[in-house]
Amino acid sequence: MAILGILALMCLLPFLNLLAISLNESPAVTTGQVGFLPVDFTLDSYRFVLEKPEFYRAFGISVAKVCVGVPLNMLLSILIAYPLSKSKAEFGARNFYMWFFLITMVFSGGLIPWYIIISKLGLIDSFGALVLPVAVPIFNVVILTNFFKSIPKSIEEAAYIDGASHWRIIVSVFIPLSKAALASIMLFSIVNHWNSWFEGLILMNRPANYPLQSYLQTVVVNRDVRLMTTQNAAYLATVSERTSRAAQVFTATLPVLFIYPFLQRYFSSGMMMGSVKE
Repeated sequence: MAILGILALMCLLPFLNLLAISLNESPAVTTGQVGFLPVDFTLDSYRFVLEKPEFYRAFGISVAKVCVGVPLNMLLSILIAYPLSKSKAEFGARNFYMWFFLITMVFSGGLIPWYIIISKLGLIDSFGALVLPVAVPIFNVVILTNFFKSIPKSIEEAAYIDGASHWRIIVSVFIPLSKAALASIMLFSIVNHWNSWFEGLILMNRPANYPLQSYLQTVVVNRDVRLMTTQNAAYLATVSERTSRAAQVFTATLPVLFIYPFLQRYFSSGMMMGSVKE
């Protein structure tokens, strides 16, 4: 327990330091007075960030990316995992498709072929480029396939006897009994879509089409010239590039922090307990 507590603190303390920097005035941050609690408390950094239209635009693109990409990931993962969970006698081509997907997970064609394919499909500088290339997360498919295999065969056979089709079995049997696994891969998909930044930088030609993490990457690397303009003179005494960056990074993490508690309860709950009466 002590080791786990130390590891938890190692993850939490940098986050608290980031929050403290975002809530401090610029001079205290510049002189290194800020630790894990604010010294000169101010919300000016957040006011400055929330007045930036490009931040709202990038935030909206990331929200749309999650709202479209996660359901697509879940749908395709379920439709692929269900037949792969069958035995070879039930699905003759199972081994072929399983090896096909595993090879694509282990080996990559490289960045250049990946970019050429997306370019030939006409997806460059479009919203589809942020969603379609990662539509089938193979790691999630493997997790869900193994979970589907653990569902007792007697439940599926009982559904067959009652006249259920494969679609009915997926919707009425496999999905309700797989809430723990589905919640896990849903959280993985949400985090992956929300935190991905490389695709935006490579596949978007215009910064206006950047998702939030790609936008934040440019903010961290480049200087924020808006702090030097006369329109933002009111922020010069309290806001610096460092406090502004901290406020933007912390704001970007809030959606995942709010979503996680609603999905975390499924990780420890046994959805299969009592589903079959011996």
